[in-house]
Amino acid sequence: MKAAILKAFGSPLAIETLPDPVLGTGEVIVDMIATRVLSYANEVFSGERKYLLDLPVVPGAGGIGRVRAVGPDATHLVVGDWVYCDPTVRSRDDALSPDITLQGASARGEGGLRLQQYFRHGSFAQRMRVPTENAIGIGALEEGDAAGWCALGTMLVPYGGFLAAALQAGEIVLVSGATGNFGSAAVAVALAMGARCVIAPGRNEAVLADLARRFGPRLRTVKLLGNEDEDRERMQRAAPGPIDCVLDILPPSAPATAVRAGAMAVRPYGRVVLMGGVGMLGGAGLELPYPWIMRNCITIHGVWMYPREATVHLAGLIRAGLLSLDGFDITTFALDDANEAVAHAAANSGPFKMTVIRPDPGG
Repeated sequence: MKAAILKAFGSPLAIETLPDPVLGTGEVIVDMIATRVLSYANEVFSGERKYLLDLPVVPGAGGIGRVRAVGPDATHLVVGDWVYCDPTVRSRDDALSPDITLQGASARGEGGLRLQQYFRHGSFAQRMRVPTENAIGIGALEEGDAAGWCALGTMLVPYGGFLAAALQAGEIVLVSGATGNFGSAAVAVALAMGARCVIAPGRNEAVLADLARRFGPRLRTVKLLGNEDEDRERMQRAAPGPIDCVLDILPPSAPATAVRAGAMAVRPYGRVVLMGGVGMLGGAGLELPYPWIMRNCITIHGVWMYPREATVHLAGLIRAGLLSLDGFDITTFALDDANEAVAHAAANSGPFKMTVIRPDPGG
């Protein structure tokens, strides 16, 4: 099969032929139809993000495809089914504290790296081998719609955060990092889940205006000025009531003060979800006052990715018309042009923009 291979950090992807993946028990082979390119993939491939990634590897964090072959333990999936390949692979030998690798992207700790050495190759290829539980049926699709459904990979991340916080319909949500790719998706997901109002802070006034145009009166934007206390007060004043839940999904380049400004806007007995990258590249850590957390009974959730069943429920929101894929501006590339796709994703990383590689599984 044809695949794009990262052989060394800082080198271009090599488009080469690899042996087809071999099916084992507990596994599924998927013909990849479409896979999104992360907006920061160039930072991963250069080594700038310092992700645990055992090279050489076929990168690519999940995607949309059709089942090519199933192992003997599959009781529902059949050849031809449309599936989302969930890159969040968990070890099966510790139910309480499983190791995790993001197939084709990164790993958590030494155990995750060992897991990655087996489920190593990602979705920048004509075919992909995934654990049976990671090939999640999403129902019938027209092939031309597969690129749009790659947005699942973006929306699932904040959806996992809201599930961890037990977001309820009618609550007020603040998305810290709302003008980014994942943050803007968080706005859409929160509203689809029934949030009464979403507060969207940011510095980019053009993006804030676009979010307001897309989502109407249930969204309230706040222009951040850079003063932590003043920005917090502005966010609180913009809300139609006490803020029930804060989701932080700021990138590694953001300062910890920006995280704290949003987090401490939450009401007493509220919840704060940390899903961003602040601190991953060094710099000051996040300092939150002990008395504020304790006396206000604040719940803080650290969340990486999402539970396995989240894909099924999020696909249900899309099928029900509560969450739309129509607003994404999608640019597609062939597998042969994977390096151009990575460069394009980096240069076009704004809200509701998606770069997609479309391998030809029959090519």
